[in-house]
Amino acid sequence: MKQLKWFFKKLFRLGLWFLGISIFMVIFFRFVPVPFTPLMFIRTAQQWSNDEKLVWKHDWVSLDEMSAKLPLAVICSEDQKFMTHNGFDFVAIDKAIKHNEISKRKRGASTISQQTAKNVFLWPQRSWVRKGLEVYFTFLIETLWSKERIIEVYLNSIEMGKGIYGAEAASQFWFKKSAKKLTSGQAAALAAVLPNPRKYRANPPTPYIENRKNWIVRQMGYYGKLEFD
Repeated sequence: MKQLKWFFKKLFRLGLWFLGISIFMVIFFRFVPVPFTPLMFIRTAQQWSNDEKLVWKHDWVSLDEMSAKLPLAVICSEDQKFMTHNGFDFVAIDKAIKHNEISKRKRGASTISQQTAKNVFLWPQRSWVRKGLEVYFTFLIETLWSKERIIEVYLNSIEMGKGIYGAEAASQFWFKKSAKKLTSGQAAALAAVLPNPRKYRANPPTPYIENRKNWIVRQMGYYGKLEFD
C-alpha cells in the first residue's frame, strides 16, 4: 500500500511539472521566435545517417515581413476553417474516419493549429501518446495565442523542402526572393507542396503541383482578404 501511494505521489508531481513546463513554454513562444523544432533535428540526423549533404535553412521573419498572400494561400490549401474553429475541425475528422474505414489511402484531418502544436512541441511519428499530447498543446495554443500568432509560428516552422524550414528560407530557396515579395502564384506553389515537401517541388512545379497551385489560387479569390483581430 505504501509503495502504491509513493508511486501515485510521484506520478502526481511529475504531472504537475509537465503541466507547469508546458504552459511556460507555450507562453514563452507566444512572444519569442521559435529557433528550432524537433523535426529539424530529426531531419538533420537522417541526412547524417544517410551520408547526405547536411541542409538546415531556417530564417525567422514576422508575419509583417511576409506577403499577405502566403498565409492566405496556406489557409486556403490546408485549413479553410482556421479563423473560426477552436483548433479542431470535427466535420473533417468525421469525414476522415469514414474515409479511412474503407480506403487504404489514409486521409488526415489535422488543422493548422494541430500541425503547429506538433511541429513546435512534439515529434512527427504517429502514436496515440503523441496524438494525445497534440490535442493538449493545440488546446493550449488556441487558448494562449492569437490566430495571428499561430499562423506566424506555423509559417516559420513548417517544412517546405529538404532541409528547408519556414517561409523565408523556402522563398529564397525556391524563388530567390524574400517572403515579402511572393506573388499569389508563388505563395500558392509553396502551399501546394506542404502535404509532402520532401517529394514535391515548388519551382519548377510538376503537373500535379501546377494543378494544385491553380486550385489554391482560385480558392484564394473565393476566400477574399484575410483579416486578423
